[in-house]
Amino acid sequence: MVLIIFSLIFYAWGEPVYIFLMLLTAAVNYTAGLIIGKYQGKKGDTAATAAAVVYDLLMLGIFKYSGFIVENINALFSCSIPVPDIRLPIGISFYTFQTISYIIDCHWEKVKPQKSFRNFLLFLSLFPQLVAGPIVRYSTIEKEIESRKIELRDISYGLNRVALGLGKKVLIANQLSIIADNFLGNISNSTMFGAWYGAIAYGLQIFFDFSGYSDIAIGLGRIFGFHFDENFNHPFICKDITEFWQRWHISLSTFFRDYVLYIPIFGKRRKYGGLFLVWLCTGIWHGASWNFIIWGLYYGLFVFIEMKIGKKNIKKIPVVIRHIYSKLVIFIGFGIFYFENLGKLATFFKTISGFGKNGFIAVQDRISLINNMYLLIIAVICCFPIINSIKTISDKHFVSKAVISSAAAVASALILVVTSIMLVDATTNPFLYFRF
Repeated sequence: MVLIIFSLIFYAWGEPVYIFLMLLTAAVNYTAGLIIGKYQGKKGDTAATAAAVVYDLLMLGIFKYSGFIVENINALFSCSIPVPDIRLPIGISFYTFQTISYIIDCHWEKVKPQKSFRNFLLFLSLFPQLVAGPIVRYSTIEKEIESRKIELRDISYGLNRVALGLGKKVLIANQLSIIADNFLGNISNSTMFGAWYGAIAYGLQIFFDFSGYSDIAIGLGRIFGFHFDENFNHPFICKDITEFWQRWHISLSTFFRDYVLYIPIFGKRRKYGGLFLVWLCTGIWHGASWNFIIWGLYYGLFVFIEMKIGKKNIKKIPVVIRHIYSKLVIFIGFGIFYFENLGKLATFFKTISGFGKNGFIAVQDRISLINNMYLLIIAVICCFPIINSIKTISDKHFVSKAVISSAAAVASALILVVTSIMLVDATTNPFLYFRF
Protein backbone atom coordinates (compact mmCIF):
# COMPACT_ATOMS: atom_id res chain seq x y z
CA MET A 1 0.00 0.00 0.00
CA VAL A 2 2.92 2.32 0.75
CA LEU A 3 4.27 1.81 -2.77
CA ILE A 4 0.86 2.61 -4.28
CA ILE A 5 0.53 5.83 -2.27
CA PHE A 6 3.98 7.07 -3.23
CA SER A 7 3.44 6.06 -6.87
CA LEU A 8 0.24 8.12 -6.96
CA ILE A 9 1.99 11.06 -5.27
CA PHE A 10 4.79 10.77 -7.83
CA TYR A 11 2.31 10.88 -10.72
CA ALA A 12 0.17 13.62 -9.17
CA TRP A 13 3.30 15.77 -8.75
CA GLY A 14 3.45 16.08 -12.54
CA GLU A 15 -0.24 15.48 -13.30
CA PRO A 16 -2.44 16.89 -10.48
CA VAL A 17 -5.56 16.65 -12.68
CA TYR A 18 -4.93 13.77 -15.07
CA ILE A 19 -4.24 11.41 -12.20
CA PHE A 20 -8.03 10.99 -12.12
CA LEU A 21 -7.92 9.81 -15.73
CA MET A 22 -5.34 7.20 -14.80
CA LEU A 23 -7.45 6.08 -11.82
CA LEU A 24 -10.54 5.86 -14.06
CA THR A 25 -8.56 3.76 -16.54
CA ALA A 26 -7.52 1.48 -13.71
CA ALA A 27 -11.11 1.09 -12.51
CA VAL A 28 -12.48 0.38 -16.01
CA ASN A 29 -9.87 -2.24 -16.85
CA TYR A 30 -10.00 -3.85 -13.41
CA THR A 31 -13.77 -4.25 -13.74
CA ALA A 32 -13.44 -5.57 -17.30
CA GLY A 33 -10.92 -8.12 -16.07
CA LEU A 34 -13.35 -9.39 -13.45
CA ILE A 35 -16.12 -9.72 -16.06
CA ILE A 36 -13.77 -11.58 -18.41
CA GLY A 37 -12.89 -13.99 -15.59
CA LYS A 38 -16.55 -14.55 -14.74
CA TYR A 39 -17.73 -15.17 -18.32
CA GLN A 40 -14.57 -16.83 -19.70
CA GLY A 41 -15.20 -18.11 -23.22
CA LYS A 42 -18.71 -16.65 -23.40
CA LYS A 43 -20.23 -13.53 -24.94
CA GLY A 44 -19.70 -11.53 -21.75
CA ASP A 45 -15.97 -12.22 -22.02
CA THR A 46 -15.77 -10.92 -25.59
CA ALA A 47 -17.97 -7.91 -24.84
CA ALA A 48 -15.90 -6.89 -21.81
CA THR A 49 -12.65 -7.32 -23.76
CA ALA A 50 -13.90 -5.23 -26.66
CA ALA A 51 -15.35 -2.55 -24.38
CA ALA A 52 -12.14 -2.20 -22.37
CA VAL A 53 -9.89 -2.04 -25.45
CA VAL A 54 -12.20 0.48 -27.14
CA TYR A 55 -12.21 2.62 -23.99
CA ASP A 56 -8.40 2.51 -23.73
CA LEU A 57 -7.88 3.42 -27.39
CA LEU A 58 -10.59 6.08 -27.22
CA MET A 59 -8.92 7.80 -24.26
CA LEU A 60 -5.56 7.65 -26.01
CA GLY A 61 -7.14 8.98 -29.21
CA ILE A 62 -8.93 11.88 -27.51
CA PHE A 63 -6.00 13.10 -25.47
CA LYS A 64 -3.21 12.42 -27.96
CA TYR A 65 -4.63 12.62 -31.47
CA SER A 66 -7.81 14.72 -31.48
CA GLY A 67 -5.99 17.95 -32.39
CA PHE A 68 -4.04 16.22 -35.17
CA ILE A 69 -7.20 14.65 -36.61
CA VAL A 70 -9.13 17.95 -36.61
CA GLU A 71 -6.20 19.81 -38.21
CA ASN A 72 -6.09 17.32 -41.07
CA ILE A 73 -9.86 17.36 -41.54
CA ASN A 74 -9.71 21.16 -41.78
CA ALA A 75 -6.88 20.99 -44.30
CA LEU A 76 -8.47 18.25 -46.39
CA PHE A 77 -12.02 19.59 -46.56
CA SER A 78 -11.30 23.32 -46.09
CA CYS A 79 -13.22 23.35 -42.82
CA SER A 80 -12.76 25.60 -39.83
CA ILE A 81 -13.49 23.22 -36.99
CA PRO A 82 -11.94 24.53 -33.77
CA VAL A 83 -8.79 22.55 -33.01
CA PRO A 84 -8.93 21.18 -29.46
CA ASP A 85 -5.94 22.18 -27.35
CA ILE A 86 -5.64 19.20 -25.00
CA ARG A 87 -2.48 18.72 -22.97
CA LEU A 88 -1.09 15.20 -23.27
CA PRO A 89 -1.24 13.31 -19.95
CA ILE A 90 2.19 12.07 -18.91
CA GLY A 91 2.72 8.38 -19.58
CA ILE A 92 -0.68 7.74 -21.19
CA SER A 93 0.89 5.89 -24.14
CA PHE A 94 2.66 3.52 -21.78
CA TYR A 95 -0.02 2.76 -19.22
CA THR A 96 -2.68 2.42 -21.94
CA PHE A 97 -0.68 -0.32 -23.62
CA GLN A 98 -0.18 -2.00 -20.26
CA THR A 99 -3.93 -2.17 -19.68
CA ILE A 100 -4.58 -3.40 -23.23
CA SER A 101 -2.03 -6.20 -22.84
CA TYR A 102 -3.60 -7.15 -19.49
CA ILE A 103 -7.15 -7.28 -20.91
CA ILE A 104 -6.16 -9.30 -23.99
CA ASP A 105 -4.05 -11.72 -21.92
CA CYS A 106 -7.04 -12.24 -19.62
CA HIS A 107 -9.21 -12.89 -22.68
CA TRP A 108 -6.66 -15.36 -24.07
CA GLU A 109 -6.42 -16.98 -20.60
CA LYS A 110 -2.70 -16.29 -20.41
CA VAL A 111 -3.17 -14.66 -17.01
CA LYS A 112 -5.86 -14.82 -14.36
CA PRO A 113 -7.77 -11.57 -13.74
CA GLN A 114 -6.53 -9.69 -10.69
CA LYS A 115 -9.25 -9.77 -8.02
CA SER A 116 -7.73 -7.09 -5.82
CA PHE A 117 -8.12 -3.52 -7.06
CA ARG A 118 -5.24 -2.49 -4.83
CA ASN A 119 -2.93 -4.97 -6.55
CA PHE A 120 -4.16 -3.96 -10.00
CA LEU A 121 -3.59 -0.30 -9.19
CA LEU A 122 -0.07 -1.17 -8.07
CA PHE A 123 0.58 -2.83 -11.43
CA LEU A 124 -0.67 0.19 -13.36
CA SER A 125 0.73 3.01 -11.21
CA LEU A 126 4.12 1.54 -10.28
CA PHE A 127 6.18 4.73 -10.43
CA PRO A 128 9.56 3.55 -11.81
CA GLN A 129 8.09 2.85 -15.27
CA LEU A 130 4.80 4.76 -15.17
CA VAL A 131 5.70 7.89 -17.12
CA ALA A 132 8.15 6.65 -19.77
CA GLY A 133 8.19 2.87 -19.77
CA PRO A 134 9.25 0.27 -20.44
CA ILE A 135 5.81 -1.22 -21.13
CA VAL A 136 5.56 -3.78 -18.33
CA ARG A 137 3.10 -6.59 -18.91
CA TYR A 138 1.01 -7.92 -16.06
CA SER A 139 2.32 -11.44 -16.71
CA THR A 140 5.89 -10.24 -16.09
CA ILE A 141 5.24 -9.12 -12.50
CA GLU A 142 2.05 -11.04 -11.68
CA LYS A 143 3.66 -13.16 -8.95
CA GLU A 144 5.72 -10.28 -7.57
CA ILE A 145 2.62 -8.14 -7.12
CA GLU A 146 1.27 -10.78 -4.77
CA SER A 147 4.53 -11.62 -3.01
CA ARG A 148 8.12 -10.56 -3.53
CA LYS A 149 11.41 -10.96 -1.71
CA ILE A 150 14.01 -8.19 -1.67
CA GLU A 151 17.61 -9.22 -1.07
CA LEU A 152 20.69 -7.10 -0.53
CA ARG A 153 22.03 -8.03 -3.95
CA ASP A 154 18.81 -6.71 -5.53
CA ILE A 155 19.32 -3.34 -3.85
CA SER A 156 22.97 -3.26 -4.89
CA TYR A 157 22.11 -4.18 -8.48
CA GLY A 158 19.29 -1.65 -8.54
CA LEU A 159 21.43 1.22 -7.28
CA ASN A 160 24.16 0.43 -9.82
CA ARG A 161 21.58 0.31 -12.60
CA VAL A 162 20.04 3.62 -11.54
CA ALA A 163 23.48 5.24 -11.51
CA LEU A 164 24.23 3.83 -14.97
CA GLY A 165 20.97 5.22 -16.34
CA LEU A 166 21.50 8.63 -14.78
CA GLY A 167 25.00 8.74 -16.22
CA LYS A 168 23.69 7.90 -19.69
CA LYS A 169 21.17 10.72 -19.48
CA VAL A 170 23.18 13.51 -17.88
CA LEU A 171 26.73 12.80 -19.00
CA ILE A 172 26.05 11.65 -22.56
CA ALA A 173 22.49 12.27 -23.83
CA ASN A 174 22.22 15.86 -22.60
CA GLN A 175 25.56 16.74 -24.17
CA LEU A 176 24.66 15.09 -27.48
CA SER A 177 21.41 17.07 -27.53
CA ILE A 178 23.42 20.29 -27.91
CA ILE A 179 25.07 18.96 -31.08
CA ALA A 180 21.78 17.65 -32.48
CA ASP A 181 19.92 20.89 -31.88
CA ASN A 182 22.75 23.01 -33.28
CA PHE A 183 22.80 21.17 -36.60
CA LEU A 184 19.30 19.77 -37.06
CA GLY A 185 17.55 22.67 -35.35
CA ASN A 186 19.13 24.96 -37.93
CA ILE A 187 18.90 22.57 -40.87
CA SER A 188 18.49 25.31 -43.48
CA ASN A 189 22.02 26.51 -42.67
CA SER A 190 23.60 23.08 -42.27
CA THR A 191 26.04 21.49 -44.68
CA MET A 192 25.80 17.89 -45.86
CA PHE A 193 28.31 16.88 -43.18
CA GLY A 194 26.44 18.90 -40.56
CA ALA A 195 23.12 17.22 -41.36
CA TRP A 196 24.63 13.75 -41.05
CA TYR A 197 26.55 14.79 -37.95
CA GLY A 198 23.37 16.12 -36.34
CA ALA A 199 21.36 13.00 -37.26
CA ILE A 200 24.00 10.70 -35.77
CA ALA A 201 24.20 12.81 -32.61
CA TYR A 202 20.40 12.79 -32.31
CA GLY A 203 20.23 9.03 -32.77
CA LEU A 204 22.82 8.49 -30.07
CA GLN A 205 21.04 11.04 -27.86
CA ILE A 206 17.73 9.17 -28.09
CA PHE A 207 19.45 5.87 -27.34
CA PHE A 208 21.25 7.10 -24.24
CA ASP A 209 18.26 9.13 -23.10
CA PHE A 210 15.65 6.39 -23.42
CA SER A 211 17.85 3.43 -22.48
CA GLY A 212 19.04 5.55 -19.55
CA TYR A 213 15.47 5.97 -18.33
CA SER A 214 14.86 2.25 -18.85
CA ASP A 215 17.95 1.50 -16.74
CA ILE A 216 16.61 3.74 -13.97
CA ALA A 217 13.18 2.09 -14.15
CA ILE A 218 14.64 -1.43 -14.10
CA GLY A 219 16.97 -0.50 -11.24
CA LEU A 220 14.25 1.10 -9.11
CA GLY A 221 11.98 -1.84 -9.86
CA ARG A 222 14.63 -4.27 -8.64
CA ILE A 223 15.08 -2.28 -5.42
CA PHE A 224 11.37 -2.79 -4.72
CA GLY A 225 11.47 -6.47 -5.67
CA PHE A 226 10.22 -6.31 -9.27
CA HIS A 227 12.07 -7.84 -12.20
CA PHE A 228 11.25 -5.84 -15.34
CA ASP A 229 12.27 -7.12 -18.76
CA GLU A 230 15.12 -5.43 -20.59
CA ASN A 231 14.08 -2.73 -23.06
CA PHE A 232 17.34 -2.33 -25.01
CA ASN A 233 19.98 -4.83 -26.05
CA HIS A 234 22.81 -2.83 -27.66
CA PRO A 235 20.80 -2.00 -30.82
CA PHE A 236 23.63 -0.33 -32.74
CA ILE A 237 25.57 -3.57 -33.09
CA CYS A 238 22.80 -4.85 -35.38
CA LYS A 239 23.56 -5.94 -38.93
CA ASP A 240 20.12 -5.31 -40.41
CA ILE A 241 16.92 -3.40 -39.63
CA THR A 242 14.99 -6.45 -38.44
CA GLU A 243 17.68 -7.15 -35.86
CA PHE A 244 17.74 -3.48 -34.85
CA TRP A 245 14.08 -3.65 -33.85
CA GLN A 246 14.69 -6.87 -31.95
CA ARG A 247 17.13 -4.87 -29.82
CA TRP A 248 15.50 -1.38 -29.69
CA HIS A 249 12.51 -0.49 -27.46
CA ILE A 250 11.86 -4.20 -27.03
CA SER A 251 8.74 -3.75 -24.89
CA LEU A 252 7.01 -1.80 -27.69
CA SER A 253 8.10 -3.99 -30.59
CA THR A 254 7.06 -7.18 -28.77
CA PHE A 255 3.71 -5.59 -27.86
CA PHE A 256 2.89 -4.98 -31.51
CA ARG A 257 4.27 -8.40 -32.48
CA ASP A 258 2.06 -10.20 -29.98
CA TYR A 259 -1.14 -8.15 -30.21
CA VAL A 260 -1.24 -6.62 -33.71
CA LEU A 261 1.03 -8.42 -36.21
CA TYR A 262 -1.18 -11.41 -36.94
CA ILE A 263 -4.52 -9.67 -36.59
CA PRO A 264 -6.87 -11.68 -38.87
CA ILE A 265 -8.27 -8.87 -41.02
CA PHE A 266 -6.03 -9.26 -44.06
CA GLY A 267 -6.95 -12.82 -45.05
CA LYS A 268 -4.18 -14.84 -46.67
CA ARG A 269 -1.92 -11.79 -46.89
CA ARG A 270 -2.08 -10.97 -43.20
CA LYS A 271 1.68 -11.56 -42.88
CA TYR A 272 2.47 -8.43 -44.89
CA GLY A 273 -0.74 -6.57 -44.10
CA GLY A 274 -0.08 -7.09 -40.41
CA LEU A 275 3.52 -5.98 -40.89
CA PHE A 276 2.58 -2.58 -42.34
CA LEU A 277 -0.22 -2.18 -39.80
CA VAL A 278 2.34 -2.73 -37.03
CA TRP A 279 4.68 -0.10 -38.44
CA LEU A 280 1.86 2.34 -39.05
CA CYS A 281 0.80 1.88 -35.41
CA THR A 282 4.42 2.21 -34.26
CA GLY A 283 4.69 5.56 -35.97
CA ILE A 284 1.32 6.80 -34.72
CA TRP A 285 2.11 5.66 -31.16
CA HIS A 286 5.13 7.96 -31.07
CA GLY A 287 3.24 11.13 -31.81
CA ALA A 288 0.44 13.00 -33.53
CA SER A 289 2.46 14.21 -36.49
CA TRP A 290 2.96 13.09 -40.09
CA ASN A 291 6.68 12.63 -39.67
CA PHE A 292 6.08 9.83 -37.16
CA ILE A 293 3.75 8.07 -39.60
CA ILE A 294 6.38 8.44 -42.34
CA TRP A 295 9.01 7.19 -39.90
CA GLY A 296 6.98 4.09 -39.03
CA LEU A 297 6.22 3.18 -42.65
CA TYR A 298 9.85 3.90 -43.57
CA TYR A 299 11.02 1.18 -41.20
CA GLY A 300 8.16 -1.08 -42.27
CA LEU A 301 9.38 -0.83 -45.87
CA PHE A 302 12.91 -1.95 -44.98
CA VAL A 303 11.68 -4.80 -42.76
CA PHE A 304 9.40 -5.87 -45.66
CA ILE A 305 12.34 -5.80 -48.10
CA GLU A 306 14.44 -7.88 -45.72
CA MET A 307 11.61 -10.38 -45.33
CA LYS A 308 11.36 -10.74 -49.12
CA ILE A 309 15.12 -11.20 -49.47
CA GLY A 310 15.15 -13.80 -46.69
CA LYS A 311 17.46 -14.35 -43.73
CA LYS A 312 19.69 -16.85 -45.55
CA ASN A 313 20.33 -14.50 -48.48
CA ILE A 314 20.94 -11.52 -46.18
CA LYS A 315 23.59 -13.50 -44.29
CA LYS A 316 25.45 -14.04 -47.56
CA ILE A 317 26.04 -10.30 -47.86
CA PRO A 318 29.43 -9.22 -46.37
CA VAL A 319 29.08 -8.11 -42.74
CA VAL A 320 30.75 -4.73 -43.41
CA ILE A 321 28.19 -3.87 -46.10
CA ARG A 322 25.33 -4.96 -43.83
CA HIS A 323 26.62 -2.73 -41.03
CA ILE A 324 26.97 0.27 -43.35
CA TYR A 325 23.50 -0.30 -44.81
CA SER A 326 21.81 -0.67 -41.43
CA LYS A 327 23.46 2.42 -39.93
CA LEU A 328 22.60 4.58 -42.93
CA VAL A 329 18.94 3.52 -42.69
CA ILE A 330 18.86 3.95 -38.91
CA PHE A 331 20.34 7.44 -38.76
CA ILE A 332 18.24 8.70 -41.67
CA GLY A 333 15.33 7.34 -39.65
CA PHE A 334 16.35 9.43 -36.67
CA GLY A 335 16.37 12.47 -38.93
CA ILE A 336 12.77 11.71 -39.96
CA PHE A 337 11.92 11.30 -36.28
CA TYR A 338 13.37 14.73 -35.41
CA PHE A 339 11.49 16.92 -37.90
CA GLU A 340 7.76 17.33 -37.23
CA ASN A 341 7.73 20.15 -39.79
CA LEU A 342 7.56 18.45 -43.19
CA GLY A 343 9.16 21.41 -44.94
CA LYS A 344 12.23 21.11 -42.72
CA LEU A 345 12.18 17.33 -43.21
CA ALA A 346 12.35 17.87 -46.97
CA THR A 347 15.31 20.23 -46.43
CA PHE A 348 16.99 17.54 -44.32
CA PHE A 349 16.64 14.96 -47.11
CA LYS A 350 17.92 17.44 -49.65
CA THR A 351 20.91 18.34 -47.48
CA ILE A 352 22.03 14.79 -46.59
CA SER A 353 21.78 13.91 -50.30
CA GLY A 354 24.29 16.61 -51.17
CA PHE A 355 21.83 18.98 -52.84
CA GLY A 356 21.77 21.56 -50.06
CA LYS A 357 22.82 25.14 -50.60
CA ASN A 358 25.65 25.13 -48.02
CA GLY A 359 28.09 22.65 -49.49
CA PHE A 360 29.73 19.61 -47.94
CA ILE A 361 31.44 20.90 -44.80
CA ALA A 362 32.03 24.22 -43.03
CA VAL A 363 34.53 25.52 -40.49
CA GLN A 364 32.02 25.32 -37.63
CA ASP A 365 31.44 21.63 -38.46
CA ARG A 366 35.13 20.86 -37.99
CA ILE A 367 35.30 22.89 -34.78
CA SER A 368 32.28 21.11 -33.30
CA LEU A 369 33.66 17.69 -34.29
CA ILE A 370 37.04 18.41 -32.69
CA ASN A 371 35.53 19.91 -29.52
CA ASN A 372 33.19 16.95 -29.06
CA MET A 373 35.54 14.19 -30.19
CA TYR A 374 35.91 12.63 -26.72
CA LEU A 375 32.14 12.71 -26.15
CA LEU A 376 31.49 11.00 -29.48
CA ILE A 377 34.16 8.35 -28.89
CA ILE A 378 32.79 7.56 -25.42
CA ALA A 379 29.23 7.43 -26.79
CA VAL A 380 30.22 5.00 -29.56
CA ILE A 381 32.21 2.79 -27.17
CA CYS A 382 29.26 2.67 -24.75
CA CYS A 383 27.04 1.34 -27.54
CA PHE A 384 28.93 -1.95 -27.36
CA PRO A 385 28.23 -4.65 -24.71
CA ILE A 386 31.47 -3.97 -22.86
CA ILE A 387 29.96 -4.12 -19.37
CA ASN A 388 28.28 -7.43 -20.13
CA SER A 389 31.54 -8.88 -21.46
CA ILE A 390 33.46 -7.76 -18.37
CA LYS A 391 30.79 -9.23 -16.10
CA THR A 392 30.78 -12.56 -17.98
CA ILE A 393 34.55 -12.86 -17.69
CA SER A 394 34.69 -11.77 -14.03
CA ASP A 395 31.94 -14.18 -12.97
CA LYS A 396 34.25 -17.07 -13.77
CA HIS A 397 36.69 -16.16 -10.98
CA PHE A 398 35.84 -15.22 -7.40
CA VAL A 399 38.67 -12.69 -6.99
CA SER A 400 38.01 -10.89 -10.27
CA LYS A 401 34.28 -10.85 -9.48
CA ALA A 402 34.93 -9.16 -6.14
CA VAL A 403 37.27 -6.62 -7.77
CA ILE A 404 34.79 -5.81 -10.54
CA SER A 405 31.91 -5.52 -8.06
CA SER A 406 33.91 -3.09 -5.92
CA ALA A 407 34.92 -1.08 -8.98
CA ALA A 408 31.28 -0.94 -10.12
CA ALA A 409 30.19 0.35 -6.71
CA VAL A 410 32.85 3.07 -6.77
CA ALA A 411 32.00 4.02 -10.35
CA SER A 412 28.28 4.19 -9.50
CA ALA A 413 28.95 6.44 -6.52
CA LEU A 414 31.18 8.68 -8.63
CA ILE A 415 28.53 8.92 -11.38
CA LEU A 416 25.87 9.87 -8.83
CA VAL A 417 28.09 12.62 -7.41
CA VAL A 418 29.09 14.03 -10.81
CA THR A 419 25.55 13.94 -12.23
CA SER A 420 24.16 15.55 -9.09
CA ILE A 421 26.66 18.40 -9.41
CA MET A 422 25.81 18.83 -13.10
CA LEU A 423 22.07 18.87 -12.41
CA VAL A 424 22.30 21.60 -9.77
CA ASP A 425 22.81 24.39 -12.29
CA ALA A 426 21.17 22.67 -15.26
CA THR A 427 18.06 23.96 -16.98
CA THR A 428 15.07 21.66 -17.34
CA ASN A 429 16.04 18.78 -19.64
CA PRO A 430 13.44 16.02 -19.29
CA PHE A 431 13.67 12.54 -20.74
CA LEU A 432 12.61 12.60 -24.40
CA TYR A 433 9.99 9.87 -24.07
CA PHE A 434 8.04 11.85 -21.47
CA ARG A 435 6.29 13.50 -24.43
CA PHE A 436 5.12 10.20 -25.90
